Parts: sequence; C-alpha cells; structure tokens
Amino acid sequence: MSAPRAFAKAVARGVATVLIIPELLSFWVRAPLLGKDRALEGSSQMLSLVPGLVGQYLRRAFLARVVVECHPSATIAFGTVLSKVGARIEENVYVGPRCHLGLVHLERDVLLAAGVHVPSGPSIHGIEDPEVPIREQPGEVRCVRVGIGAWVGSAAVVLADVGEHTVVGAGSVVTKPLPERVVAAGVPAKVLRERVSRESLEEEATLRVEEAPAEQPQPS
Repeated sequence: MSAPRAFAKAVARGVATVLIIPELLSFWVRAPLLGKDRALEGSSQMLSLVPGLVGQYLRRAFLARVVVECHPSATIAFGTVLSKVGARIEENVYVGPRCHLGLVHLERDVLLAAGVHVPSGPSIHGIEDPEVPIREQPGEVRCVRVGIGAWVGSAAVVLADVGEHTVVGAGSVVTKPLPERVVAAGVPAKVLRERVSRESLEEEATLRVEEAPAEQPQPS
C-alpha cells in the first residue's frame, strides 16, 4: 500500500473513531441496564443502516472497541447485525450485506456473502419440553469458528464450525463441522469434493506413474 493511501486510511479511521463516540457512550450507558449483548445488538442495528464506505468505517471503529476483536482491515457491509460481544473478526475478513452474526470467530481472510447467518451454535433455544414455551426453555450458546480463508455463499446458515479454506455453497445449512479444504453444499451441508491445488494433482499423477508396475515382456 502506498504511503498516501495508508495516510488517508489512517485519517479516515481517526475521523470514524470521533464520529462513533456518541454511540459508544450510548452503548456503555445501556450495557449495565440491558446487558452488553443486547446493547451491542441495538447499536449494531443502528450503525448497519449507514451506507457505503462511511458505514464501513463507522461499524469497524465501533466494533473494534466493543467486541473481543475486529481488525482494522475487516469489512462489515451494510445491513449486518452482530449480537454477541464475544465475537472475533480477524484481518482481511469480508462480511457481506445483511448478515446476522452471533458468537462467531471469523479467522483471517474469511469471506461471508450476502445474507449469511451464523448464530451462536445449533442450540440457542431449548426444545425438549413441548409443554413449555420455547422462549422459556434454556438453550446453549457456543462459539462457531469459520476457519482461515473459508468462503460461505449467500443465504447460508452456519450452525457448526467450518474448516480452513473450505467453500460452503449458497443456501446451505451447516449442521455438523466441516473439514478443511472441501466444497460442501446442501441442507444439511454435505462434502461434495476436496479442494486440491493443480500442483498437488500433478504431483499425485506423477507419483502414480512412478509406483505403477512395469510391463512384463511378452514371451516370443
């Protein structure tokens, strides 16, 4: 990155920090009354409505001071709402428009397309007792990790961990952990194939040729 561009970004981050001071103060006033998670959700809803690059800088500046981690290089697009202060968003993460994120750990270089939902695990509501309203039954909150370099397609719902460099198809529902370097899709999401580099395929083909038994000479 050139020096002028880096300087411009630093200035933009500084301006965004100043602009979100009122919302930060509002968050810290509401947090003891409502709880940090509910206070975050309200602030996140408000900031999600700011469009364009300005909105991205404002959301990033706010989240960097409220959630566990939000890297300066992360992009949080229009309409995205977060609901857990324990969320972690690492460097070069892209979160597309209208995503809903709970207790998540988005590792570096993760891409979430538009409308992806990553709630806080598969059991945030209890459903065991049919005689008790679901809203009154205890659930279980757990962190969902999306591994380094993974790409999750539009409108997917991620209830379990996604391995590094794995691709999740649009509209999929991830109910069980997915391994590294695979392509998965469907409801529920299933592994369709592995992601293998061209170099690995060439090496595997060469190895097969080397290990193939030599042809036996035909008797004359």
